[in-house]
Amino acid sequence: MTIMIPAWVDGTLVPVEKLEAHERGLKHKAVSVFVLRGREVLMQQRAMSKYHTPGLWTNTCCTHPLWNETASACAARRLNEELGITGLLTEHRHQLEYRADVGNGMVEHELVDVFLAEARPGMKITPNADEVLDVRWIDYHDLLAEVQRHPQRFTPWLRIYLTEHANVIFGPHLTYSTQQS
Repeated sequence: MTIMIPAWVDGTLVPVEKLEAHERGLKHKAVSVFVLRGREVLMQQRAMSKYHTPGLWTNTCCTHPLWNETASACAARRLNEELGITGLLTEHRHQLEYRADVGNGMVEHELVDVFLAEARPGMKITPNADEVLDVRWIDYHDLLAEVQRHPQRFTPWLRIYLTEHANVIFGPHLTYSTQQS
């Protein structure tokens, strides 16, 4: 199945096949979601069948909106498709741009809308094996320490989010509370 995503070609936003966008390093739209449970972050380990960054740990879910799909609709869709999570209220936190080599001659050059959502008590997580190898909850402070100690275990975009954009994504209440631990 061909998946067309919004990407810029010669300064114009057009539908481009997803793999082609990564192979050419085209700037394209993306969505990332972090689901929180208090100070804990729900992380996923990418399936080994992914064509880039397989087996690496990353934020709760991340993807590319379909052509003419809003970022918020995309966030809700992918929470369900990747993790079987439905009914969460997502809050848009930030839009950022980054460019990173993701291996196999591919580049992620993304304009990303980042969302936060608070987990519901008793929320069920049903990972899609085609997308997700494993999931885990980790304290935000422990995540920062683990990424610093073992950056090779995490996706390039997660490392960028945590080192360059954490305050605006997570807000001072979470980043400050971890300094008090």
